[in-house]
Amino acid sequence: MAWNEPGGGNQHDPWSGGGRRGGSGGGGGGNNQGGPPDLDEALKKFQDKLNRMLGGGRGRRGGGGGKGGGRRNTFALPGLLIIVALAIWAASGFYLVDQSERGVVLRFGEFQQIVTPGLHWNPPLIDDVRMVNVTRVRSLTQTQSMLTRDENIVEVEISVQYQVASPRDFVLNVRDPQLSVENALDSALRHVVGGTDMIEILTSGREILGSTVNSRLQSYLDSYGTGLRLQTINIESTAPPRAVQDAFDDVIRAREDRQRTINQAIAYANAVIPTAQGQAQRLIEQGQGYRESVVAEAQGQANRFNSLLSEYRNAPGIMRERLYLETISEVFGETNKVLIDVSENSPLMYLPLDQLRRSSGSGRGGQDSDNASDDASIDPRVLERVRSQQQGTSSSGIRREGRQ
Repeated sequence: MAWNEPGGGNQHDPWSGGGRRGGSGGGGGGNNQGGPPDLDEALKKFQDKLNRMLGGGRGRRGGGGGKGGGRRNTFALPGLLIIVALAIWAASGFYLVDQSERGVVLRFGEFQQIVTPGLHWNPPLIDDVRMVNVTRVRSLTQTQSMLTRDENIVEVEISVQYQVASPRDFVLNVRDPQLSVENALDSALRHVVGGTDMIEILTSGREILGSTVNSRLQSYLDSYGTGLRLQTINIESTAPPRAVQDAFDDVIRAREDRQRTINQAIAYANAVIPTAQGQAQRLIEQGQGYRESVVAEAQGQANRFNSLLSEYRNAPGIMRERLYLETISEVFGETNKVLIDVSENSPLMYLPLDQLRRSSGSGRGGQDSDNASDDASIDPRVLERVRSQQQGTSSSGIRREGRQ
C-alpha cells in the first residue's frame, strides 16, 4: 500500500525523519505524517542549519532534553564574508582588450607591460589597465595669424592628422597629448612662416611650407616623448588680412599673367628652336653633300682625263677624231639648227630627224606647227636649193657634216 494512502499502515513519507514520531533527537517535531512536508518547516530547518553553522544555534527541543544552547563560532561570519569578497574581487579582474586597442598595465603607478588584444586578468586595485586606441586617426585644425619674414601678416589654416605609435609614452610621458600637439603645431608653424616671405606662402610655397612644418612638428613630438606619429599635414588656406585682400588678389593675378606669358614664350622657343636647328642641320648636310659630289666629280674627270691621255698616247689620230665627234655631238645635241655644207652640183636630201623625234609623242597638228616653225628658221636659200634638188633626180646618199 502506498505511503500516502488513507488508512494505510505505512506512515513513512520520504520527507520525514525515517518514521520517527515526536522526534527524540535534535530539531525535529511537528512533521506532517499525512502528506508532503510543509514549506515553512523546510525553511525553518534551513535557518536552524545556518544558525548552527554560524555558531548561534537555538536550544534543542524534543524528547532528548538537550542543552540550552551551542557554543558560538566567532570566525565563521567574517570568514564567509572574506570568501565572498575575494570571489567578487577575483571576478572583477577580468577584462577584454579590443583589436584596435592596447592596454598599458600600471602596478601601483609603475609601468609593467603592454597587453595585446584578447581576454586578460589583472588583480584589481593593484594593477591599473589603461586602454589606448592605436588605429584611430586623430585630427586637429588651427587657424592662426602670424608675421612673415618680410614683416607682413598672413592667416594660415592648417590641419593635422596623427596616430598613437607608442601607447606607453602616450599614457605616461604627457599629461594632455592633445594640448601638447596644439602647442607644438603652433610653435612649428610660426617658426616656418617667420622665415618665409608672404608671396611664397600665398602662391607657390604652400607645399614646401607643409612639408617643412611636418618634419619640424614630428621632431618636436619626438623630443617631448608623446608617442604620436604624424600622418598628414594639410595647409587648408593661406590669406592676407581682409583689409588688403583686394590688393593682394591683384598682385597674385599679375604674377599669374607674368608666369603665363613666360610659359608661352618658353613654348614658342621650344617650337622654333628645333625647327631652326633642323634647317641648319639640313643646310650643313646639303653643303657636305655638294662638297662630296664636286670632289667626286672632279676626281672622276681627272681619272677620265688620265685614261684618255694614256689612250691618246697610244693612238693620237683616232683619239683626236673621237674627241672631236663627241664634242660636236655634245654641242649640237640640244639645238634645233641644221648646218648643211652645200657644194656645187652635189645632190642633197635633208631628213629632219630631230623634228621627227620631237613630234613622235605629239599629234598631227602639233607636228605641222613644229615643221612650219622649223622651216621659218631655215635660211631661204637653203630651202630653195632643197626644193630644186627634190624636183631633180632621186637622192644618191646622205652627206654628214664632218671634217674635210
